[in-house]
Amino acid sequence: MTRTRSLRLVTVVMALTCGFTVANIYYSQPLLGLIAHDFSVSEGTAALVVTLTQLGYALGMIALVPLGDKVENRGLASWTLLGTAVALGVAAFSPSFGVFLAMSILIGVTSVVVQVIVPIAANLAPEGQGGRVVGQVMMGLLLGILLARTLASFVAAAWGWSSIYLMSAVVMVVLSFLLRGILPKRRPATPVSYGALLKSMVVLVRRHEPLRRRALSQALIFGAFTAFWTAVAFHLIAQFGFGQTAIGLFALVGAAGALAAPVAGRLGDRGLGHLSSGAAMLLAVIALLIVAVLPTSIVALAVGAILLDFAVQSHQVLGQHEVYALDPSARSRINSVYMFTLFVGGAIASAITGLLYTAGGWDAVSLFGAALPFVGLLIWLAHHLRHVRPAAREAARAVAAASSSGAAARSPQPTP
Repeated sequence: MTRTRSLRLVTVVMALTCGFTVANIYYSQPLLGLIAHDFSVSEGTAALVVTLTQLGYALGMIALVPLGDKVENRGLASWTLLGTAVALGVAAFSPSFGVFLAMSILIGVTSVVVQVIVPIAANLAPEGQGGRVVGQVMMGLLLGILLARTLASFVAAAWGWSSIYLMSAVVMVVLSFLLRGILPKRRPATPVSYGALLKSMVVLVRRHEPLRRRALSQALIFGAFTAFWTAVAFHLIAQFGFGQTAIGLFALVGAAGALAAPVAGRLGDRGLGHLSSGAAMLLAVIALLIVAVLPTSIVALAVGAILLDFAVQSHQVLGQHEVYALDPSARSRINSVYMFTLFVGGAIASAITGLLYTAGGWDAVSLFGAALPFVGLLIWLAHHLRHVRPAAREAARAVAAASSSGAAARSPQPTP
């Protein structure tokens, strides 16, 4: 098998693993109404499932993902998947809401295996093709995010909400063995202890301004994404009388956003990441203003969902493309910081969303969602005016000066 075909096969396997694994974090969103009913809790309380799953994911980013720079990556990924399978199995048979919340945290913690795999993709990519390969793997991951709600809704409508957790547990076991058979071994040569790895993440945050800026910006736009998808199932039931199958069909429209991943990866490779990031933030603001202004139009909600998902996925790929280039030897730790910040933002947004929906309904949630990427757009604009624009001017002056110097050298010189 040629190197190109081998890389393509590994990329497909990594994309499938990322997609099925990350879906575990999102299965609960369209099922909150059913979960609230079965455990006899309010809708606002049921929203804690989303919050705690995302907090668990953030915790896993700090506790597990840095090991990707220390231990053999294939073994780390396959064993973590088995842990996810156990947590999913227990969640399916939870006797109380408290046990289910505890398992939700563990599902989040162990599902970070996707963030071990994405840096592997970046390391395997040939020079100059990192954005393309990461974009392909991210497309699988993003399809998992976007299709998880549809799959969960359909399965719940047929066999009950707990069935999706049992099915996913089986898939995790299969993926664990598949990874062990297809993924190449990668043992990083980082001669430091686990504690030193954790401390070094603080150093990375202090050292790299792009990491701080990109992580905060992604947390804001992902918070808007989480707010929308946490509350939209409640809104579809209350406003349109949707059942679980109809909610699943609505969630399917957002899958178009996965097309953003390879496009964004190529834009990053061509040096257009900064301008594309600003456009993604603006698109997210527009999407949420559409659903805020036209809350009773199912078409407007669908268009807003597609635009929002496209914006969020584009911005994430572009952000990862930039931060991975900061220090190739520390990609797992950089990814930990980036994704930890992202999911803390999502967890906070989902917690606020539960309160806002109870107090002010869909209008309050959609306006809150629009405000988050607007703040991100202001951060982008400040960076553009302070750094990018002056640098472009300097480059233009240097080119003009070089052209003038070359023209003077080529002009005829008077003879003495």
